[in-house]
Amino acid sequence: MTDLSSPIQFIVLILDLFGTMAFAVTGAFKAIENKADIVGIIILATITGVAGGTIRDIILGHFPPHSISDPNYVIVTTTTGVIIFFLYPKMQKHWNLFLKFDALGLGVFTAIGATLAYQLFGMNFLAMVIAGMLTAVGGGILRDMFVKEIPMVFVKELYASASFLGVVVFYILLIIKFQIEVATIGSIVVTTVLRLVAMKYNWNLPKVRE
Repeated sequence: MTDLSSPIQFIVLILDLFGTMAFAVTGAFKAIENKADIVGIIILATITGVAGGTIRDIILGHFPPHSISDPNYVIVTTTTGVIIFFLYPKMQKHWNLFLKFDALGLGVFTAIGATLAYQLFGMNFLAMVIAGMLTAVGGGILRDMFVKEIPMVFVKELYASASFLGVVVFYILLIIKFQIEVATIGSIVVTTVLRLVAMKYNWNLPKVRE
């Protein structure tokens, strides 16, 4: 296990809560678009915000998961759902907001998952990939499945691949002896920017030609 200093632990917690909020926004948007009431909005916001991290913690053997042991996660998702419920009439024309929050959540959760894997297993690239990508795409997959849509990760512009490259950047920065803070921020920036650029220019991975 690689011990991280208290300041780094605090930064990880803040980023994790921020990513939870970002993904909760996307869950709330989806719920409203599918005519959910306020309870449904809060539930989907919570599922989207915490599911990826919960799955990650279970696989990595962290019990209970952070989303259960720390009430701040559910407080963040519930508050986000309520805020979006009241502000949506003013925000519904801003679809790009949904996409930007989704991209930002993807970047933050990729880095957080990789950072936690580094804390537990050191320089284990496979553990970083699994933890980073599960954290990043798990909530979004469940969000889309709950509203009976094909998960965005399977059909849209670079998504899971952007998360993977974010983990690669994180790993490389650690190999060349950058501080963990730099590796984490670098991973967030690369993943988020790559996702946003892919959306803007419609970059996609190859698909089967019919």
